[in-house]
Amino acid sequence: MRSRSPGLTLAVAAALALILAGCSSSPRVKKVKTGAVSYQTVSLMRENDMPRQAPILIRVYKQEAVLEVWKQERNGRYGLLRSYEICRFSGKLGPKLREGDRQAPEGFYAITAGGLNPYSRNHLAFNIGFPNAFDRSLGRTGSHLMVHGGCKSIGCYAMTHKNMHEIYALVREALLSGQSAVPFQAFPFRMTDANMARHADNPNMPFWAMLREGHDIFDATARPPQVAACGGRYGFARPPRPGEPPASSEEICANASYARGGDVGGARMDAAYAPPLDAGMMAVR
Repeated sequence: MRSRSPGLTLAVAAALALILAGCSSSPRVKKVKTGAVSYQTVSLMRENDMPRQAPILIRVYKQEAVLEVWKQERNGRYGLLRSYEICRFSGKLGPKLREGDRQAPEGFYAITAGGLNPYSRNHLAFNIGFPNAFDRSLGRTGSHLMVHGGCKSIGCYAMTHKNMHEIYALVREALLSGQSAVPFQAFPFRMTDANMARHADNPNMPFWAMLREGHDIFDATARPPQVAACGGRYGFARPPRPGEPPASSEEICANASYARGGDVGGARMDAAYAPPLDAGMMAVR
């Protein structure tokens, strides 16, 4: 029996996406859409030595209302490909806690082929993967949290149709080219010392300080960190070295550099924000 091709697998996943009932799908829409990557963006790939089939990573910053697409260069490091303005997100700075709170999620997620929705009533959409294992460990609830076209949001990240046309195509191409999942990192704001200090009194600060660890590993290595849910917290490790197998969740949690104790959900804060530990201490050896 022949194995199913990546294209056929993605087509099947796209068909199954029709049954999604979240903020961006509709059974009345029949046309399958795929989006398209602009000539200008393809030119940027060439200029930055980013193979067309290379993996991507998405970063979102709420306060700055920006979605960034990063793409792997031929040397294995990721570089910024394009930035897109977020038209609207609902809620305020802070994580999504429960179904119906209209909060757009913050955290580390993964977009898979099964999350693509080419039938969206909001032009195009993909599910970011909320709730992940970390969210579920804290009892957080919600469903069908998307990035989609249009400019209305009830918990999703809404882009213009034009921007979503290309973003969706970039995600789809990466998945068709063999990337098993596209990392999706959502932050309340750019994780600078100044912004962390500006929001130091916010009850979400323990959660944001934890997110910054994963954020800073990517900044330091230009490659996605390894992420695990560790007893109600995120654990992070540097990306595997060439030829080194990925760390298991148990290894990541055992070696995670975060300070233990305290409720990262925002209910209480055991300590004020402290700058991230030295990058070398975050690695799984």
